[in-house]
Amino acid sequence: MKRASLATFLAAALLLTGCTSSSDQETQPSPPAASQTDAAPPTGSGETYTGPDLNGLTTEDFDVTVLTDALNYPWEVRQSEGTLIVTEVAGTIVMLDHEGRFDRYEVETSDPVVHDGGSGLMGLALAENFADSGTAYVYYTYEGDGLTNRIAEVSFDGSSWQETRVLLDGIPGHDLYNGGRIAIGPDGDLYATTGWVHDQEMPQDLDSPAGKILRLELDGSVPDDNPFDDSYVYSYGHRNPQGLAWDAEGRLFSAEHGESANDEINLITPGTNYGWPVAEGDEERDGMETPHLSSGSDTWAPSGIAFAGDDLVIAALGAQILYAADEDAQDVAPLFSSGERARAVLPYQAGIYVTSTNTSPRAPEGSESVDRLLWIRPTS
Repeated sequence: MKRASLATFLAAALLLTGCTSSSDQETQPSPPAASQTDAAPPTGSGETYTGPDLNGLTTEDFDVTVLTDALNYPWEVRQSEGTLIVTEVAGTIVMLDHEGRFDRYEVETSDPVVHDGGSGLMGLALAENFADSGTAYVYYTYEGDGLTNRIAEVSFDGSSWQETRVLLDGIPGHDLYNGGRIAIGPDGDLYATTGWVHDQEMPQDLDSPAGKILRLELDGSVPDDNPFDDSYVYSYGHRNPQGLAWDAEGRLFSAEHGESANDEINLITPGTNYGWPVAEGDEERDGMETPHLSSGSDTWAPSGIAFAGDDLVIAALGAQILYAADEDAQDVAPLFSSGERARAVLPYQAGIYVTSTNTSPRAPEGSESVDRLLWIRPTS
């Protein structure tokens, strides 16, 4: 039987629960009302960015709406029919919108989510029919042989989030270097970034899923056209990739943390070795690909990336800023800063959603003590 839409489920859930989420509301911070400096975007129109070219814009060129400052170490943001869906590393998902809705749900997983430093519930991808089916995919840390990561299918039924199937587990984990981004590509397959877990051998070892970009079918099987037989490995030699984005031509880009500066934006092709730990930044080695863009001696600490038209928007944790680069640029330009550790970006309609993780263990002393979801819109 076909499920009711997400909006119908949410309306029913709110009536039944008196506008409470599945967790104990008395233990959660109360979300503030969003500042009304900007109208909410229209809903139900897909993920297309309809705003202006971002080239040459700076912070002063944006109107800013604070949707909430009651998040708890958010990691990913997605949207469905006007509802923003945000993962939090402690194992919770927040669903909110421009009308004041704020519901926090603990995700029921087959093993408890382990939040240790930077580990926990990280990536989120929504099935194409999420509004009707409630099906989504997550990347989270659990306790296996030490910290371990898993990719799982989950389902939202209007009142709870539950794991329904393990797609891939046993991915080595770490308190800092987990990768963690997942996204469904134009081909309909699921892509995932994994961290090097501070192991010099794993990123170059094709038998290890660590330090890789992985590609799998939505049922957890290995795609027949993956570059290595019977392997999820799509590309390798990565350190801590945290961003995935496809341009209008279907080319895949990733964002990757360097060890000390030398952060990278890579153009990903199947079967390619991106060098770590043998080479980093613009260093050249036989059989290894140099980055599409490198920070050189600067530190970006890039995390989420997404295309807004032809402009690649980069959320930079270390630099506490959003950068923008057009497809063929060999450099990035500052775009917007609220003085916070920008974690995820979601261009949508005339603006961009941005999450901040100021409560991260990597946050500098004196950082904001709250984590926020912003909606920024170019004024021209």
